[in-house]
Amino acid sequence: MKITILGAGSWGVALAKLLSCNQHEITMWSIDPEDVAMLTEYCEHKQKLPGVILPGTVHYTCDINTAMEAPELVVMAVPSPFVRSAAKTASPFVKPGTIMVSVSKGIEDDTMKRLSEVIREEIPQAKVAVLSGPSHAEEVGKCLGTTVVVGSESEETAQIIQDTFMTDFFRVYTSPDVVGIELGGALKNVIALAAGIADGLGCGDNTKAAIITRGIVEITNLGTKMGGHIETFTGLSGIGDLIVTCASRHSRNRRAGFLIGQGMSYHEAMNEVKMVVEGVYSAKAALTLSKQYGVTMPIVETVNHVLFDGMSAQEALTSLMTRDKKAEVFGLSWEK
Repeated sequence: MKITILGAGSWGVALAKLLSCNQHEITMWSIDPEDVAMLTEYCEHKQKLPGVILPGTVHYTCDINTAMEAPELVVMAVPSPFVRSAAKTASPFVKPGTIMVSVSKGIEDDTMKRLSEVIREEIPQAKVAVLSGPSHAEEVGKCLGTTVVVGSESEETAQIIQDTFMTDFFRVYTSPDVVGIELGGALKNVIALAAGIADGLGCGDNTKAAIITRGIVEITNLGTKMGGHIETFTGLSGIGDLIVTCASRHSRNRRAGFLIGQGMSYHEAMNEVKMVVEGVYSAKAALTLSKQYGVTMPIVETVNHVLFDGMSAQEALTSLMTRDKKAEVFGLSWEK
């Protein structure tokens, strides 16, 4: 299959390596000439994914016209804040019926739209799907065992993507729950910031487990209110992605949170991480959506206070631990 990957960051490079294993014809596009020059010379992105060498058959370009020469499938792998601009740039070259796979995770800050909704607005002629799950680029690029889920309104489209991406180390499941898959992928980044902040404070495994467990409750409560299915949030793009993002040394969101927990501002933390920290961009959107849908999300709210309102990390932890007493699960009754 002829495939174009929009975005030459770590995830785009990892997916180029993966798709090349299935003998697909890959073209990578980046708006940054330095990315293209580096990949062309070394077949490696030495800053964003060092050690992952791409085959010589992959092509690289900054010219969107060249990149979009009749691909059968397009992978949208740019960071979430740039999905709309990339989609708008690509739209004139996308033929009707072309499959677009969004692999970015986030919520558009000013519109509160999911990224597949953004792509559909800009490229209405495409068949839009999403791919998500616990899948750090560093491990996919090294061909380590990974499982993900592809979501599409069309079962046929989902199965085409499943066949295209699946290898003996990259297992792909299918689902019709596009809403749940996207919300799980976006909201877990905010919870991962909280997990990283706790790590930066020197908290232990008990605290991490509490954040993950209560975090998935917040994600599920909002996600189901917005139309996602509870089964999705107990699956790969829900609890699976949340666990890996809160715990992994590869997680940029956990890393940024760690630095914030040690006293950095979010600007300083993002500069230190040197990559887009999706949770910072999704935090405000998550809080806005929680208010819009009437869902209480104390972890998300507290992360926003730390990022944007000057609350210290220690104050944040104390405020969460000293909230009003409540039952863990509502709707259960006492026998006596």
